Amino acid sequence: MGLPATGRGSLAPWSRRLGALLIDWAASMVVAISVFGVGVIRDQGWRAWMTMVVFLVERAFLTALTSGSFGQLLSHVAVVRLDLATPVQTAGSAAPAGSAAPVRPIGWWRSVVRAGLKCIVIPAVIIGADRRGLDDLMLGTVVVNRR
Repeated sequence: MGLPATGRGSLAPWSRRLGALLIDWAASMVVAISVFGVGVIRDQGWRAWMTMVVFLVERAFLTALTSGSFGQLLSHVAVVRLDLATPVQTAGSAAPAGSAAPVRPIGWWRSVVRAGLKCIVIPAVIIGADRRGLDDLMLGTVVVNRR
């Protein structure tokens, strides 16, 4: 994929990715309960979907603006377009310290579609050989370490 083996810009480990997902879901639950009441947990009507709606909006909005959701920011991972990711340095051409390319947001439409696919779940749990979910493969994105 042209990503560094370790450090900033390398493929993020599953532990951080799963941790970010759990943080995002917990934060979405807290916000949904705060805004819509405990019916979010108990009711079977429209309130039952409010955690998912908050999760989708939070992930789409923050990923579009900062290349990561709330949980991803806390877990130090970012979602970047693979075609804009930092290229691997070839042997003998070491880059100066601190010269890694900045993390670039993936844009609004990719962010919204990616968040929606996460809510559907199935595209996110079908994993390819390069440790990317079907959603990332479809959108040309990858989850990398921020540091």
